[in-house]
Amino acid sequence: MSDEQRPRLRDLFRPRPESTDRTVTTEADDAVPIGLRVTAAYAWRLLLIAAVVAGIIWLVIELKLLVIPLMVGILITALLWPALQWMLRHRFPRWLAVAISIISTLAIVSLLLWLVIWQVRAQLPDVQERSSQAVAEFRTFLLEGPLHLSDSQIQGYIDQGLEIVNEQTQALLNGALAVGTTAAHVVTGAVLSLFILICLLADGRGIWRWTLRLFPRAARPAADAAASNGFATIVNYARTQLLVAAIDAVGIGVGAALLGVPLAIPVAVLVFLGSFVPIVGAVVTGAIAVLLALVYNGPWIALAMLAVVLGVQQLEGHILQPILMGSAVKVHPLAVVLVVAGGYMVGGVPGALFAVPLAAFVTVAAVTVSTGSWRTGEQPDADLIWSTVPRERRRRDRWAQSPA
Repeated sequence: MSDEQRPRLRDLFRPRPESTDRTVTTEADDAVPIGLRVTAAYAWRLLLIAAVVAGIIWLVIELKLLVIPLMVGILITALLWPALQWMLRHRFPRWLAVAISIISTLAIVSLLLWLVIWQVRAQLPDVQERSSQAVAEFRTFLLEGPLHLSDSQIQGYIDQGLEIVNEQTQALLNGALAVGTTAAHVVTGAVLSLFILICLLADGRGIWRWTLRLFPRAARPAADAAASNGFATIVNYARTQLLVAAIDAVGIGVGAALLGVPLAIPVAVLVFLGSFVPIVGAVVTGAIAVLLALVYNGPWIALAMLAVVLGVQQLEGHILQPILMGSAVKVHPLAVVLVVAGGYMVGGVPGALFAVPLAAFVTVAAVTVSTGSWRTGEQPDADLIWSTVPRERRRRDRWAQSPA
């Protein structure tokens, strides 16, 4: 066979037009209604997609010791990215900007931990004593009050409550320790997250260029634009959640201190951390502050603490956030609650933490590809649940925000 007749290897991978002459039909096929055939066609494709998604989730769970530190590193990178870009624009050397970002973060975290430990040591004995008194007073009310419960009934209710608390505590501990079951695993995950953070801040663009080579050449422009839009979305999301967490923590912490609620600093730190799980985290941590006020200070202070929690959340959600962020972030509450619940069911506490930013990234990246906006460089023109990338922002600004 001559060289001209021998098929070239690259020709074997060229797409060829599909032939419709090979379709085999029978009388049985003709008897099936067209609606049923279309439904069956959709059904097996949906089953295939579900199988792929299930396989990906299974793989992520199996590799959680690597995936969770990677996600933590990416999320912290998104938090630090605006400050890093500001320093780079002001002629800071990149190594100095990275060092300042990481050292400042570690210093803030260490300061918060020291404040929490200091106040817990100072006020925990008083809180325990007051809690015992509150429990005794409540038990007396149940025995002698209008309910007239017996000791056996009270003990039965207490046992049921402790059983529920133990179940929920075990679930929370399992989720919180999803990165590992031993202290060594937790320390290893923290060190790995720090290493990933340093690499992304120092050479995120180079890492993305290497990752982009894994895509087919024809798909690289679409993948690049989708990842750039997605990362810009995560940066805006992280910036918004940082703002929300700071407002909630300062407002609720100051309110607790003014009302005389103990452990105001630990409550503020807990609110700050919980606010990174949108809506759900703020509700849970706010409820803890109200419960602490109820046990230690009584029902009237607890009612005032509830008013503070609701007032801070309303002020942050309806006044401060729209003024400071404008149209940068628009997240539908229903979508947030469903995504957070699904993330918790799949991955526990880490799943609830990463569910919203991951869903936002996937949504924006998919719309970028499906609408073809990657060809023009414009923002996706679609009605997104997560509209976290301002449409008036130009492509060069998006490039400035992306580590790619």
